[in-house]
Amino acid sequence: MIRPVSQADLDALYEICLRTGDAGEDATHLYSDPRLLGEIYVGPYVVLDSGLGFTVEVDGRLGGYVLGTPDTRRFEDECEERWWPRLRRRYPDPPSAPDEHLVAIIHHPPRVPDEVAIRFPAHLHIDLLPECQGRGLGRQLIDHILTEFEASGAGGVHLGVDRRNRRAIGFYERLGFEPLSETGDGVWFGLEL
Repeated sequence: MIRPVSQADLDALYEICLRTGDAGEDATHLYSDPRLLGEIYVGPYVVLDSGLGFTVEVDGRLGGYVLGTPDTRRFEDECEERWWPRLRRRYPDPPSAPDEHLVAIIHHPPRVPDEVAIRFPAHLHIDLLPECQGRGLGRQLIDHILTEFEASGAGGVHLGVDRRNRRAIGFYERLGFEPLSETGDGVWFGLEL
């Protein structure tokens, strides 16, 4: 069953994020704070007004989610105003290993390049536990959020993916996403709505 996410789901969603946070593989061994990855890539989409998302329940528990926003610039600004300050107090800068990369994102959040955000103002990301993959649930989740983006008037959607995650890249390409540009370790994809 697919339904909108709620704040009551945060612990389960953070766990899914951690278990898929290493280019689609389990990232539990990479971070000393198991909530840190979710604080960056899940929490603001569930809590802030500009975020939205859907989750899928499989056998009575959450098995995945799609999160995003129809307006990336508004979301970035809202994170700066309402989300990052609390986390900056909790995670001081400069950070210590092994969480230093994620703490740097909290203190110096990257902004989506203008050439991406203007043409594709919405963005999303999706994570499914391994036991939920290959069952059509990812496509259903994407369809739900794309419907919301279209209703909001967003003309396009983008996402970033770790270049090591070949399964995800193939999935997005099958859905019609096209590569836009490359970063050091990732690829930007876009889809016109």
